[in-house]
Amino acid sequence: MNFEIKRVKIFVTIPIEDVEKVRTAVCREGAGVIGDYDYCTSSVKSVGTFRPNEKANPYIGTQNKLEFVEEEKLEFICDVEKVKQVIKKLREVHPYEEPAIDIYPLLDEKDF
Repeated sequence: MNFEIKRVKIFVTIPIEDVEKVRTAVCREGAGVIGDYDYCTSSVKSVGTFRPNEKANPYIGTQNKLEFVEEEKLEFICDVEKVKQVIKKLREVHPYEEPAIDIYPLLDEKDF
């Protein structure tokens, strides 16, 4: 079988109070489209942990102190040709200095 990656799934963790801002921004850039539907996303509440070092400028927390933050893990589909512009916009509106962003290639069920 030969697979061509046309879409990816992007996951990002966001402080709960900023989820709608990030969701709106990435969807306006063209992410979250499935067939005839747009703004298709899913989110799950989670607890994120991190410890900013002495070089960090944390949005939340204190340098050298372990933090526990209620977050949402937002996920959405994105066409490969739009990934760079979507990630650029995500980083512009995300409050974290270093947001955790995962990008997974998706296989199309038609290829099986």
